[in-house]
Amino acid sequence: MSGFVKLAIDDYYSDSNWTTIINKYWMLAEKVSDPRVQGWFLFDTPLPTLAMVIVYLSIVMVIGPLWMTNRKPYKIQNTLVAYNAGQVLLSSYMFYEHLMSGWWGDYSIACQPVDYSENDQARRMLHLCWVYYFSKLSEFADTVFFVLRKKKSQITWLHLYHHSLTPFEAWLLVKFIAGGHGTFSNIVNNLVHIIMYSYYMVAAMGPQYQKYLWWKKHLTTLQLVQFFMVLFHSMSALVYDCGYPKLIASGLILHSMIFIVLFMNFYMHAYDKVVGKDKKAVEVTNNNNISNGHNKYNSHIKVNGEANGQLTNGEVQANGLYANGYTKPNDCSNGHIKNGYTNGLANATDKEKLQ
Repeated sequence: MSGFVKLAIDDYYSDSNWTTIINKYWMLAEKVSDPRVQGWFLFDTPLPTLAMVIVYLSIVMVIGPLWMTNRKPYKIQNTLVAYNAGQVLLSSYMFYEHLMSGWWGDYSIACQPVDYSENDQARRMLHLCWVYYFSKLSEFADTVFFVLRKKKSQITWLHLYHHSLTPFEAWLLVKFIAGGHGTFSNIVNNLVHIIMYSYYMVAAMGPQYQKYLWWKKHLTTLQLVQFFMVLFHSMSALVYDCGYPKLIASGLILHSMIFIVLFMNFYMHAYDKVVGKDKKAVEVTNNNNISNGHNKYNSHIKVNGEANGQLTNGEVQANGLYANGYTKPNDCSNGHIKNGYTNGLANATDKEKLQ
């Protein structure tokens, strides 16, 4: 049994209050934290990060939706284009800096320890991790824009979980392990975000650019590939001993597995919905009357000779009614056939069903 576990058990059965216990563990954490981060803005304690996440969740889950209840969605196209372009530039900068800070030939792909020295490359990686932390805070705007545009369906549990968790992960990164093996997940994430925010930027430019967005469904696949890469890369830190904390590597493995399950679940549900809509559209097309065609389905015409308004210029022979411009004498159209012709409701009905 490790000394840390024994200490935790002793504290659990001790008479000390929780404040004393928390302070003791925080002092232990300070001893193993990166001394280069001492005094940095927002990094003396995780409480400011916790407060920002709580404020974020309060705004996007309660305050924002209530405020937007009787308001129309905001039209913020230019803002969205500018924001997504900014995220593309920021992610590109961080991707380049990750390469220059070690991943372009200096780091080992199998296992890489954290460099806590004061050399230029180590300081460069530390500063990059600090920027990465603030980039995660900036991504709160993704959800805020959904609220302002009343895109409630986009604010999924997965979305909130992801945006709430990543600031804490980035905080721990800067505070304790700024560099080394774990930053592989950061550089892969930067690459994915370059592609993802490029898509969002083009999508925000308007419907005339939709033809260039055929690869939308591959975004989730790309994110799944990202987490599988991080999963297998983190496992290597357990196999090879380079001094990188195995507890952190195990945390990265757990983190990757959770997101793989969540994103696969999201992907399957989203795909099923798309396939379901396509099937429904095909059924509507097949079951509805065909424009300028020939139809003999009794279900589209009532027994008393009343047309249901779903046929235009079609030839129908059913229950004594001929809708090709003529009707039998004394047939009752109930206002649905005028002068022997259908009233042209087919197009509107079909469109409503397909929407």
